Amino acid sequence: MDEVAAGGPRERPAYGMAVAVAVVSGVVAVVCALVLGQPLRDPDGFLGPTYVRLPLIAAMLLAADILPRAVRRAGSPRGIPAQIRDVARERWPWRRLRPVLIGLAAFYVTYVAYRNLKNYLPQLRPDLVDAELAGTDRWITGGVAPAEVLHALLGTGAAAHVLSWVYLAFLVFVPASLGLALVLQGRAGHASWYVTALCLNWALGTASYYVLPSMGPIYAQPALFWDLPETGVSRLQDSLLTSRWIVLGDPDGTDRLNSIAAFASLHTSIILTAALIAQFVVASVAIRAALWAFFALTALATIYFGWHYLLDDVAGLAIAVVAVLLAAWGTGQFRRRRTPVPVPDGSAVPVARERRRRSGRRPEAAPSPS
Repeated sequence: MDEVAAGGPRERPAYGMAVAVAVVSGVVAVVCALVLGQPLRDPDGFLGPTYVRLPLIAAMLLAADILPRAVRRAGSPRGIPAQIRDVARERWPWRRLRPVLIGLAAFYVTYVAYRNLKNYLPQLRPDLVDAELAGTDRWITGGVAPAEVLHALLGTGAAAHVLSWVYLAFLVFVPASLGLALVLQGRAGHASWYVTALCLNWALGTASYYVLPSMGPIYAQPALFWDLPETGVSRLQDSLLTSRWIVLGDPDGTDRLNSIAAFASLHTSIILTAALIAQFVVASVAIRAALWAFFALTALATIYFGWHYLLDDVAGLAIAVVAVLLAAWGTGQFRRRRTPVPVPDGSAVPVARERRRRSGRRPEAAPSPS
């Protein structure tokens, strides 16, 4: 039997923590919206609205799982539609599809709450601590801004374009990795671990924004980054600053969202979360190595482009570790690892002999075939 299908009935409680995080995040966002007298908005990205983007990615991955099998089974093009229905029923019965829908819904609610609470940040926490965070950075790096150190080491030419691509890849990585985990992961318990950890990242990251409200070096000390060339990151930074000005000028008259908040770095925390979980559940060494490289380059990019202070990245590391551990506990990963592994049939005889040897018992005579 398919391992995921076999594990399906256990998946609803496995998503309990993700659903709880989504509910709490949603309630907090609604309360803040009521206090400010502003609506909740669905965040739009360049890949489209979240409520369209996530189901579309899941549908594409489902199709990638179903269509090749249906085509191989069909004897002719006419038989493909019938085979698609048959394969869909076999591969995706309700008990297996239900966890995917629960995971998508929990992620969506948590993410929308995160984006709206981030939008409300300058209205609810207008005082900024950029000066204190910048001072801490300079104390750590001997009186020089960390970004200046990286600019001197890496240069401000080709490195800027490479790191820009790496940083922006995050925008595709999150929904794509979510869809892959939900649809293609061989063990549904691992999918619930990752989805729950993502939800915790959004929730804990939102809380950190309100603890130390800040904008980041690029906005607090823009002169440090004037030597960088125009890249996708620089255009994004300009767009986010424009959106912030519009939101602060007329929060009720715009559909834009404020998306500027430095402490803590969720780019760092989420990619580290993916790398940590992959270290335990992904067999491919190449994929694990790629995720660790992606994490290292992303953390580098957050400082290089002035998105974050050093403490922001350190806080992001802490959020990732806490999210992975809490999600592991909430989805039963620790219990699964303590569960004894069934002994294969081929090793039953040696195991029985070892038990008899330790107990000092002699094997009983086999019954006569007569």
